Amino acid sequence: MADMGGGVCVRVRACKAHAGIKILLVLALRYRPLSCTSVIVKSLLVMLPHDLCSHVQNAFRARHAKIFVEHNTQNLGILSILLRAGFISNITRGTITSPDPIAFHNVPEPQQRIWADLKYRNDIPVLKNMELVSKPSKKVFMDLGEIRRLCSGRRAGSVPPLGMGEIVVVRTRNKEYQWLEAREALQMKLDGEVVCRAR
Repeated sequence: MADMGGGVCVRVRACKAHAGIKILLVLALRYRPLSCTSVIVKSLLVMLPHDLCSHVQNAFRARHAKIFVEHNTQNLGILSILLRAGFISNITRGTITSPDPIAFHNVPEPQQRIWADLKYRNDIPVLKNMELVSKPSKKVFMDLGEIRRLCSGRRAGSVPPLGMGEIVVVRTRNKEYQWLEAREALQMKLDGEVVCRAR
């Protein structure tokens, strides 16, 4: 608990829920003479890119046929890129119990999920590694020149060049095309944050 001044104390509690989803719960407590009023300021359900990378990679290693993750723009964007790159075979909306686009619209938002079918060749995972490039402690942004170097097999700053069959996920500032693979971003002339890479 930390005193924020003016008699306001804030308690922050973080816990880990199912499938690597982190819940951040912030409670603000204002102390007054002879009384104490507790107010829930904000509750956020967020799967960070690191959690998604780990979840996908671990599911492949465990030879799972499907995975499901929270339904949000970030997860949908990254999984769509993996689908276009051929690392997964299908994505669909569903619930916490099954991939079902019809049921998706009939459940509360916290129960809505994105389901993905993982792809294997001769029982060998198509995706062998997925890791962060941009981290909370060190964000990595690239202009078009740096993205071009990365896509052409050259190092861009501290980021090693792309290997054969490897992709990089870029988050742009364009609302319509917010999540793109690096080559798509280069073609559309959109720079941005280099979030993660997969091979």
